[in-house]
Amino acid sequence: MIVVADTSPICYLLLIGEIDLLAALFGTVTVPRAVATELQHASVPAPVAAWMEGPPDWFQVRDIGQPHESEVLAPLDVGEREAILLAQRLGADLVVLDDRAGREAAKTLRLKVTGTLGVLEVGARRDLVDLRTAITKLRATNFRATPVLLRKLLERNR
Repeated sequence: MIVVADTSPICYLLLIGEIDLLAALFGTVTVPRAVATELQHASVPAPVAAWMEGPPDWFQVRDIGQPHESEVLAPLDVGEREAILLAQRLGADLVVLDDRAGREAAKTLRLKVTGTLGVLEVGARRDLVDLRTAITKLRATNFRATPVLLRKLLERNR
């Protein structure tokens, strides 16, 4: 399975101690160089910076080559743009994005999309993570999701 990820799902999964879910669910996860750069920015939380000093083998960084201009991708930040472009170029089975505009752009380009919550939900269904605990930890970060969405997610996975 080819999976490409953007910055925020990696950050949030690291912050709540569930980064290994990506490997357990998907094997290898690929990110474009721009995402790796964002994950190494001076402003990232300490756990993210520490993880990026020696990421695991399942985390692969790829260059996308020459990006092409696209009206669909133009409003997105560089990490989201490159993640979507890389997903297209690799024929990815899934792209992991949290940003609403990025998710909509990926769907417009006919890519299958999930986000941090989707990863946690699949992990919970496979008994790899306690969803209620993970949501509680996410709420302690600056992760944005409506209370209604989180409640429905928990109700769906009782």
